[in-house]
Amino acid sequence: MTNEATLQTINGEPTLRFERRLKHPPAKVWRAVSDPAEMAAWFPAKVEAELRPGAPMRFTFPEEAVVDGTWDGEVLEVDPPKVFMFRWNADVLRFELIPDGDGCLLVFTQTIGGGNVGLLAAGRTAAGWDTCLDELAGRLDGRSVEPRTDWVGPITRYIDAFGLGDGTVRQVDGGCELYFARDLVWKPVEEVWQALVEDATPGVGDEPPKRATNGHVPAGKITQIEAPRVLEYEARPAGSVRWEIFSDPALGVRVELTHTVAELRPDVLAAWHLHLELFFAATQGETDICWPEERFKQLIERYAAQLT
Repeated sequence: MTNEATLQTINGEPTLRFERRLKHPPAKVWRAVSDPAEMAAWFPAKVEAELRPGAPMRFTFPEEAVVDGTWDGEVLEVDPPKVFMFRWNADVLRFELIPDGDGCLLVFTQTIGGGNVGLLAAGRTAAGWDTCLDELAGRLDGRSVEPRTDWVGPITRYIDAFGLGDGTVRQVDGGCELYFARDLVWKPVEEVWQALVEDATPGVGDEPPKRATNGHVPAGKITQIEAPRVLEYEARPAGSVRWEIFSDPALGVRVELTHTVAELRPDVLAAWHLHLELFFAATQGETDICWPEERFKQLIERYAAQLT
């Protein structure tokens, strides 16, 4: 058994699945995953709920003020000490405990709501639950767990494993449009914009900021700019590149990149794929990462295989 999360499609819905073998009987683990007072030690939000199907639930984060009447969850199933399932906003979380020798197997799943935008955040969600489940295991064992300091690495690995960083291609008049989208983990739009323009104030007709360009795509002049959300410029010999930053109060912040091209080439797809990996790292404060040539070669091979 591995502690790595998997992303599956169950009943047509994307679902994250985690398994943990715990050295404790189901009754003890049940209290830890269903009692709001016990959940406070490891669950990412404070939980208010009664343990009965149909009961409303409220989730608040430490930095948030409780809004009276905001109950954005619902208890769906309570079967002690086996199954606890509830809805949190658009997602459904399910904890199942299976006896295993002197301990038990915890199977935790999260059905991801929010459509394609919700799915885009599965990488950060998986990395976050890994940390929470480690804290749960530590709590049960009576030991402390070191806080995670590296988030970029685990999130990037999950995004790659789930295929969430892959570009798509569609036919348009005169060529193709390459499309990429990247979740940015709730970073404020203004911070994302500053990471993109690197504190410059570009205007229409100017050269685009360096971080918005790619050495494999010769850039022309800026044709549209609407700070802090839209930057578009000419791509040579033909086409355009458009960066657009979106913010959803329930699903977070994301960046979408489109590049129209007359000729479809795997190295261009690979270049933007890698470019957005590095841009994500830059938004998280890691700005000194060099262009990894080996990774670039791997991506070229991946896209070449897809295009053939």
